[in-house]
Amino acid sequence: GVHFGHGTRKWNPKMAPYISAKRKGIHITNLTRTARFLSEACDLVFDAASKGKQFLIVGTKNKAADSVAWAAIRARCHFVNKKWLGGMLTNWSTTETRLHKFRDLRMEQKTGRLNRLPKRDAAMLKRQLSRLQTYLGGIKYMTGLPDIVIIVDQHEEYTALRECITLGIPTICLIDTNCDPDLADISIPANDDAISSIRLIL
Repeated sequence: GVHFGHGTRKWNPKMAPYISAKRKGIHITNLTRTARFLSEACDLVFDAASKGKQFLIVGTKNKAADSVAWAAIRARCHFVNKKWLGGMLTNWSTTETRLHKFRDLRMEQKTGRLNRLPKRDAAMLKRQLSRLQTYLGGIKYMTGLPDIVIIVDQHEEYTALRECITLGIPTICLIDTNCDPDLADISIPANDDAISSIRLIL
């Protein structure tokens, strides 16, 4: 299902070179272009990985969340799959403070110190821990800004993409027919709504 785009009314004219046909009111992505950009992205990723670079995979919509976590854990890289907190990269010092807090709370939970606290305090800290786990669980081992960011669905993750552009971090984007191919460093034209398509690309 990688070739299915959006309806012909919901499209970005900049995507014209990547579209091969219209069928039943839906744009069909040109898979030869998809394959070419995908192999280009793979070369970049393999090259960067061999040099020990850090990757971050971002995909927060329901359809992508599980696949993002699955791919990132298998490849041992960082991921954000629940919600992109604005300023996660551009305001790195704040994110780092939160990560330290997260690590401390996890240590306290592991060593059983949380259970020794008064009930109300323990409950409050556990709530805080589960919230941090949801939002920062995928980047808990990240020690600095990532070298390459891989983004699933440009529209959904626009804030993340803008932060990468501001900081000059190279991006690889999965783009559907309603996206702007000029924003990412490497854009892979493909269906970003089907779980099977997202899994295949990742």
